[in-house]
Amino acid sequence: MPITATISNLEISPANNAVLPNISWQTYQAMLTDMGSQRSIHLAYYHGVLEIKMPLGLHETINYILERIIIALTEELDLGIRGFGSTTLSREDLAVGVEPDCCFYIQNSDRISGREIDLATDPPPDLVVEVDITSPSNRRFAIYRDLGVPEIWKYSASNVRIYQLQANEYLESEFSLAFPMVSCMILNQFLEQSVSNDDNKLIREFRAWIRHQISEGGRGKIED
Repeated sequence: MPITATISNLEISPANNAVLPNISWQTYQAMLTDMGSQRSIHLAYYHGVLEIKMPLGLHETINYILERIIIALTEELDLGIRGFGSTTLSREDLAVGVEPDCCFYIQNSDRISGREIDLATDPPPDLVVEVDITSPSNRRFAIYRDLGVPEIWKYSASNVRIYQLQANEYLESEFSLAFPMVSCMILNQFLEQSVSNDDNKLIREFRAWIRHQISEGGRGKIED
C-alpha cells in the first residue's frame, strides 16, 4: 500500500495524533519525501516509533506569538538569529527525527550560513518551541535530548515552561538560557495580554519592556 494511503487511512484530525510502532528509518524517510514540506502534519521519529500530529488553529496562534517574541528579543538585543521553522531535525545514526513548531539558531547563528542543516556536523538549534494543545510533547523531549538541543520553550495548559538540557536531561528553569532576562513569568504575562491585544500591539509593548530591561540592566519583571 502506498505510504500516503497509509497515512490518510489513519484519519488524523487536529484533535488527536497517531503513534505507529515498528516503523523503519527508511519508511520514515520515504514518508517525509512523499509528503513534502508544504503540509500541516508534523512527524516525530524515535527508535522505530513514529508520531504523527496535526496542529489546531490555537496551536498556530500561540506558536506565531512566541516566534515573534523571540525575533523581537534578538532585534532589540542586537543578536544574530537564523530561524528554521518546523524543518526536520534528524540523525540516522541516532535513529531520531523531529519537526518542532519552530526552532532558532541564536548563539550559533553564525555557524549556519543560509544552507540546509546537517546535524551530523552542525550544532542543533539553540532554542526549540513546542506547543501542546491536544497532544503532549513529552515523547519529543527524548529526541531533542539525543540531538543535544540546549533549550525548549513548551506551551501547555495555558502556560509556557522553559527547559534546559543539563546532564543529559531536561530540567525546568525559571529563566531562558538564550535570553537570560526572560522568565516564564514574563512570557506568560505577555501571552495573557494577547487575549485582549492584537499581535502588533502586543509585540510593541514587549519591545518596550525589553528596552526598559536593557536600561535598568536587570533580569526581567513587569512593573506594577
